[in-house]
Amino acid sequence: MRVHKRSRQLHGWLAALMLALLALALAGCGDSKETVDGEAAPQQGDITLVVGAYSVVKDAMADILPLFAADWKAKTGQTIVFQESYEASGTQARAIAGGFEADVTLLALEGDIEKLVKAGLVADTWKEHGADGMITRSVVALGTREGNPKGIKDFSDLAKPGVKVLYPNPKTSGGAQWDINAIYGAGLKMSEEQTGVKDPAAAKAFLEQVHANVESLDKSGRASMAAFEYGVGDVIVTYENELLARIAKGVKYEVIIPKDTILIENPAAVVDKYVDERGTREAAEALVDYLSTPAAQEAFAEHGFRPVNEQVYAANESRYPVPAGLFGIDYLGGWTEVRETLYSKRGVWYQVLAGI
Repeated sequence: MRVHKRSRQLHGWLAALMLALLALALAGCGDSKETVDGEAAPQQGDITLVVGAYSVVKDAMADILPLFAADWKAKTGQTIVFQESYEASGTQARAIAGGFEADVTLLALEGDIEKLVKAGLVADTWKEHGADGMITRSVVALGTREGNPKGIKDFSDLAKPGVKVLYPNPKTSGGAQWDINAIYGAGLKMSEEQTGVKDPAAAKAFLEQVHANVESLDKSGRASMAAFEYGVGDVIVTYENELLARIAKGVKYEVIIPKDTILIENPAAVVDKYVDERGTREAAEALVDYLSTPAAQEAFAEHGFRPVNEQVYAANESRYPVPAGLFGIDYLGGWTEVRETLYSKRGVWYQVLAGI
């Protein structure tokens, strides 16, 4: 017992030491000095940028960051080193709000960026970069096993008996919120086609029917996809780009774009508080701007995203079918309305979970 106790103490001491060393490394990056207004002077020599992003963009960023580093080196002579963290969007936003000093963040939801704005970390002018703050687009799609053995054609098929469905937990995953928004919105669309008006009760009932067939709620979209590829479930609700990226790597999927589905828009932003403390603003802003350039957008397109750059989108348009009933977040009333209607403590999603 004493050996185990000492071992735990040693592990705890080592963990604390590692965290302290990381904090010192981040604080000591570059040759920064405090100015009279409390902001750090720009880093000189090699520079470190900390990127905190949602898990889905990890592979695309592996291609984009070296391109940006080469571009920055050619323009400034500085070598950039990246420290990267990839988590579910909600988890990442909470980490940044809790003190993880990311210079740049890429998240799944505008709402997650707005949480950082409210926390005083991101300026309310963040939408001035990219396409109104967005750097990628996609749609919520359905992925089935090769040959589509269950004959899935639309969201309505997910409510049929015997169909096992996967999507992640919207409490932790921004992707899951897009999934839930798409299903709920499809329910609204169906009610509107039948009665001429949007019926929230009918949309909730439809979401309940689909959720009754859900096998598990994973932490992130990537975790949900890993479970599906391991053999869990018959159909996965996910981003179109995730399915296209996996197909490009040789994984066998059938991709179904529902007739009524939602347009996904994913933001990026400079974390103003931290870049000013660390003297990295110029490079951080340059990275966020670079994410909308043709070079970066081509890389995103290679990983299945729908580009926000019009030139790159036009060159890849044939890859991206536009469903007849495609709708945006505005169809659901915008993010403020969605957070209250669906994800508040008494919202539709939590009523569905509680069976009330």
